[in-house]
Amino acid sequence: MISTSQTTIEGITEPVILNYFNYLNAGDFEATANLFAPDGILQPPFESPIIGREAIADYLTLEGRGLELYPKQGSIEPTEDEQTKIVVVGNVKTPLLGVNVSWYFILTPNSEIAFAEIRLLASLQELLHLKK
Repeated sequence: MISTSQTTIEGITEPVILNYFNYLNAGDFEATANLFAPDGILQPPFESPIIGREAIADYLTLEGRGLELYPKQGSIEPTEDEQTKIVVVGNVKTPLLGVNVSWYFILTPNSEIAFAEIRLLASLQELLHLKK
């Protein structure tokens, strides 16, 4: 486990989002997956969408180890369909590299994660340099 400290994000007080980062940083992938709606979607960079809590937990167990997430600031916007759109920016560190990212969330009216997308905020040249 990496950290059990509580995450704070400038502009974000939504507990499900704060817990998303807390659980991931603690390596608790089952708890992270349970924040999603039963048919929730995780969209990692360069991969197919991961759909459903069990699939998300399995994916995070394989791919989430060693990640350190450092969310810095975010914004919350209600949508017309009673969902909530949240965007968080920060960075992620792996044992090999660090990269700036944004997280794009859609929350259900019940405050479950319906959709979470991780977007890399790096130029193509920066990404190619990482492969070397």
